Amino acid sequence: MPDGMTDPIAALRRDLAAAYRLIALMGMDDGIYTHISARLPDGPDGQKRFLLNPYGLRFDEVTASNLVTIDETGAVIEDPYGAGVNAAGFTIHSAVHMARHDAVCVLHTHTVAGVAVSSVKEGLLSLNQWSAQFHDRIAFHDYEGIALDLAERERIVADLGDRSVMLLRNHGTLLLGRSVAEAVKYAINLERSCKAQVAALSMGLSPVVLPGEVAEHTARQYARMYDKMELEGVADPEWAAILRKVEAEAPDFAA
Repeated sequence: MPDGMTDPIAALRRDLAAAYRLIALMGMDDGIYTHISARLPDGPDGQKRFLLNPYGLRFDEVTASNLVTIDETGAVIEDPYGAGVNAAGFTIHSAVHMARHDAVCVLHTHTVAGVAVSSVKEGLLSLNQWSAQFHDRIAFHDYEGIALDLAERERIVADLGDRSVMLLRNHGTLLLGRSVAEAVKYAINLERSCKAQVAALSMGLSPVVLPGEVAEHTARQYARMYDKMELEGVADPEWAAILRKVEAEAPDFAA
């Protein structure tokens, strides 16, 4: 589909399908588990609607046309593929979407590096430019078991606050984006940061943590760049490059 498509729902479906495929291409998926959700415009009666992957499909099987439309409880509104959704898997996403109306996209991963960093008390250290982006901007939520308990949703939302990046302790990562593109870029840079930290600390040498003022300056530089794209409509060449990669390596994603 062309980048300049005028149908916002078709564009959102395209972007979300591309996000699923990219996460798979980068080896950041976990079989049929974890999800990437996107908020659709409200229905005619004010109904809250979201897009989610069909239950049982791998991320590399998701397409723009087989995404399922659900409400805030995970109940199916439209299901082209016919497999339904993992409603329990939407527990975290629904809580975040309903509390954070700025979050168009919620992306949850269980990568080895992300789980590793979420499992240490110190969390993510500002060891490099990638991780400095997240300096003093990460929320934490303690592990309570597989996220099936609806009561946990309130605690997740409370712990998240107004932040867009969360380490789910002993579990994985949670990223919020004002667009699918922003959530994906957060996920890519957080994954790189976690991999770099695991690699650096594994050498047995002394890590050099960036001074707080340098890390904060870098984080603000990233924030200004993202704000220009999300608030001012400045073109996003990184997302355009991501779409080209997905189109080249998984061309059926937009079907």
